[in-house]
Amino acid sequence: MIVSRGFTTWLKEQRVSLAFTTYQAGKLFFIGLTDESRLSVFERNFDRCMGLWTDGTTLYLSSLYQLWCLENALEPGQSYNGYDRLFIPQMSYVTGDLDIHDLTVDQSGEVIFVNTRFSCLAAVSQRYSFVPLWQPTFISQLVAEDRCHLNGLALRDGSPRYVTAISQSDSVDGWRDFRQDGGCVIDITSNEIMIAGLSMPHSPRWYRDKLWLLNSGRGEFGHLDGNGVFQPVAFCPGYLRGLAFIGDFAVLGLSQPRHNHTFSGLPLEEELRLRKTEPRCGLLVVDLHRGEITHWLRIEGVIDELYDVAVLSQVQRPMAVGFKTDEINRILTLPRT
Repeated sequence: MIVSRGFTTWLKEQRVSLAFTTYQAGKLFFIGLTDESRLSVFERNFDRCMGLWTDGTTLYLSSLYQLWCLENALEPGQSYNGYDRLFIPQMSYVTGDLDIHDLTVDQSGEVIFVNTRFSCLAAVSQRYSFVPLWQPTFISQLVAEDRCHLNGLALRDGSPRYVTAISQSDSVDGWRDFRQDGGCVIDITSNEIMIAGLSMPHSPRWYRDKLWLLNSGRGEFGHLDGNGVFQPVAFCPGYLRGLAFIGDFAVLGLSQPRHNHTFSGLPLEEELRLRKTEPRCGLLVVDLHRGEITHWLRIEGVIDELYDVAVLSQVQRPMAVGFKTDEINRILTLPRT
């Protein structure tokens, strides 16, 4: 990994660390700082991991057929081998392959996720693979056909409110024919299509009284204005997925488009050509006031696609326990008395 000159300083100033997923390589990454303010990179394997949510203590993660819950085992002020967060897998829901994309936890503590394969929002269950909560009005039945490629979910005031979809299709795999300009944002409380004509939108997030999102097929990060018009804030050299905020900054996930039908022919290709730049993979930090990419982390090698990104506030150096060593046998936690 290569970082911009000010990236580690920014992490220290903001007192944050970052987490991101790559389903292509099946890895969860943590980015933090050592006590010497050097970059710390920690990874664990989770097959096809995608959706990611954390409040710094609990972490939820979707994988190929499971939704995992990891809990921090350290008390305030404690450390473990130099790490100030130690996430331990405590529970998982076996969902089957639902192609879970975004996931979140609402104000009541319920885990809600985008069930992309069944084109709906869903909740976890101790008895069923999932419990359907909402589906777009244009989806006529819940079947495992990925009809519109529902992918993004945003809370507002602690409740699910906005979703993104690649199209309004109601047939098996129908979204692939509308990748250039079929994308939309839906207000699930009114079923209103807030905006259409987007190119493969992802990662809606409500922050500071604005709905932010990624117009991924055009490489644009921006927000909806009061008239429901998408206002680009920054162009990013790659396919965008994953969005989180800290203070006056947004952290974005950036991928290299695959050379296949899903990613070919997007407006992003022409924009990259006009700017004479190649697509990249990594993380970008955008100043919300100036619309400038102030810091970046670039990934080179076998990993060229990311899905989700999360900010861990007041965390310097996180890690997680894996399954292949005896560490998971030895680390035991008890409630405080």
